[in-house]
This record gives sequence, structure tokens and C-alpha cells, in this order.
Amino acid sequence: MTTLNHHHLTHELIFTTSRSSGPGGQNVNKVNSKVTLKWDVQQSNAISDEQREILLVKLKTYLTKEGVLLLSAQEKRSQLQNKEEALQKLDQLLKKAFAIRKARKATKPSKAATYKRIQEKKQRGEKKQWRKKID
Repeated sequence: MTTLNHHHLTHELIFTTSRSSGPGGQNVNKVNSKVTLKWDVQQSNAISDEQREILLVKLKTYLTKEGVLLLSAQEKRSQLQNKEEALQKLDQLLKKAFAIRKARKATKPSKAATYKRIQEKKQRGEKKQWRKKID
């Protein structure tokens, strides 16, 4: 499965701005530099049904009940930088969601490891035998 890039779904992304609690000095109270990115995953045409299912499961914590993805960025002082930041966050989320985990191969303990474990068990048992009272 190919990874999804935000460039494919740019027309589906909605950006809203609001006042940020981040840096900005005296400017912070009058400039809308916080950017919130909204993307309707449930209704998106930019992704396949299979991709939609994966996203709805893996990004559940970022989604509203209606299946809308919400991301916000307010770390930077300018709206443009925060917009870029939001897009980067989306990129990382999508990469992580579509990353295929390597299957774990079951392995057996080596004969030496098994032998060592049994020997140690025997020694512990013997130690406990010496603690017993003799009638």
C-alpha cells in the first residue's frame, strides 16, 4: 500500500485560525496565529475504502465522532509557519498509520540456554534440600 501524502488531499483540508496561547509578545492578543487543520476522513475521496478503515482505527484519538480529523499548531509566531507545522504533523500521522510493522519470528531458546536453566533449577533445589530438618 502506498503511503498517503497531504499533497493528494490539499483540496479536502480546511484551515481555521484563532488566537494562539503560544509566543508572540504584545502581538499575541491581536493576531490569529493558531492554525487548526480539519480533514473529513469519513467522507474523503482522496483515499481508498481500505485506507479509510485503517485511518479510522489508527487515528481514533484525533477524530471526532463524525470522523473528522483535527490537528492544531500554535508553536510558531506566524500563521504561515503554523500552517506548515500542521501539515507536517498530518504527514507524520499518515506515515505512522500506514507503516507496516515487521512480523515477529518465533525463536527457540538455544540448547545451552535450556541446559543452563535446568542446572540452575537443580542447584536451587539442592540448596533448599540442605535447609530441611532431618528427623
